[in-house]
Amino acid sequence: QVQLVESGGGAVQSGGSLRLSCRVSGITLDDYAFGWFRQAPGKEREAVACISRSDGTWYADSVKGRFTISTDTDKITMYLQMNSLKPEDTAVYSCAAVLTFRCGIRNTDYHFWGQGTQVTVSS
Repeated sequence: QVQLVESGGGAVQSGGSLRLSCRVSGITLDDYAFGWFRQAPGKEREAVACISRSDGTWYADSVKGRFTISTDTDKITMYLQMNSLKPEDTAVYSCAAVLTFRCGIRNTDYHFWGQGTQVTVSS
């Protein structure tokens, strides 16, 4: 059974940092592509970052240079390091996985999802 469990969300001031973790079970990291998505109140869920064996990493323009996606095979965990946070980064962040070597940026590209973790950035 595939499970993704996020942690690391919280409240920070503008300019601060957070690291989100996505603990994965039931799959082998190397066989999957992973993504981070976020959904702000009243907005659609959007892709933030993706990591895969074939494509490496991808970032949305809004977070490029500030966020870093990575995986730790030993810990079977995916991370999203978020630096220089802005109030507009406030959202529920979710990790997702799909059995493929290619990155995807659409919700429908992914089969497995975590429950989400809240990130709140105050000005």
